[in-house]
Amino acid sequence: MTVDPSRTSGPGPFEKAPPQSPHSGPASSSNTARAALGAVRAEVAKAVVGQDPAVAGILIALLCRGHILLEGVPGVAKTLLVRSVAAALDVDTKRVQFTPDLMPGDVTGSLVFDAASSEFTFREGPVFTNLLLADEINRTPPKTQASLLEAMEERQVTVDGVGRPLPSPFLVAATQNPVEYEGTYPLPEAQLDRFLLKVTLPLPPRDDEITVLTRHAAGFDPRDLAAAGLRPVASAADVEAGIEQVRRVSVAPQVAAYIVDIARATRFSPSLALGVSPRGATALLGTSRAWAWLNGRDFVTPDDVQALAQSTLAHRLSLRPEAELEGVSVGSVLDAAVNSVPVPR
Repeated sequence: MTVDPSRTSGPGPFEKAPPQSPHSGPASSSNTARAALGAVRAEVAKAVVGQDPAVAGILIALLCRGHILLEGVPGVAKTLLVRSVAAALDVDTKRVQFTPDLMPGDVTGSLVFDAASSEFTFREGPVFTNLLLADEINRTPPKTQASLLEAMEERQVTVDGVGRPLPSPFLVAATQNPVEYEGTYPLPEAQLDRFLLKVTLPLPPRDDEITVLTRHAAGFDPRDLAAAGLRPVASAADVEAGIEQVRRVSVAPQVAAYIVDIARATRFSPSLALGVSPRGATALLGTSRAWAWLNGRDFVTPDDVQALAQSTLAHRLSLRPEAELEGVSVGSVLDAAVNSVPVPR
């Protein structure tokens, strides 16, 4: 993810973790909700070294009522990161380990015959939660991957013609390994487009890796987050209050036009077979507003748009075969498209 706090104007919750604030219910003020969500970073840092941009991405996805795809090689703490964020939030959370034999009903739920009443009753699947960890989502066949499409877009599950709403807030945090292809099923473009953000977790720098080993030598157990001191510091009410406040962040007409021009620039790129759709432009608008609010502002700047462009748009683009043969990357093409658009002043 290319979120860079240094590009924003003024200090924000990801530059310095604010003190923990008490939960204040549905009427939580903007500052209280911002402080509570900012405190999540300090809690996650008790278990995960570095990876602050990924934590920011999860919070942005929550505030935009979207979903996030975490990609990285094995061992960079993708699953631990999501589990740590879940431990820092006072919300219901479930995990599904995606495997080749997983069926759609194992995710969404299914009708079960009740011998006592001689009727079929609906048994909820793990998708009925606030935060769903879809671990290694590319290890399950497309029909099971597709079972999440309705839940992610409509926030409901339809079984036997009956729509059943999911709780709010609702977030799918999916993980996948980008280097292993045997026994995996790449997500199709339509499903990738359902993810608001795609964040790549890099290998840690040397100092961070030394910190990881030092913690393990001191007895840190990633399977026991409570022992690491993680506790809930933000509630569902804080998330809902944040969602409402983000909707009030203003976007100047010239900034909205800037987002549209970036999207249109990708559509005319000779290296791309598929550019950014209007849904992608809307997603960039939403993530930019959330990032502005998290940094204490009630308006969006071009810096906010640039900071979120890669993580919001790159996974929605598709290279032409000839560009792939030349070794061109989606990221570099997107950077060129962004740089080709005049920045509003």
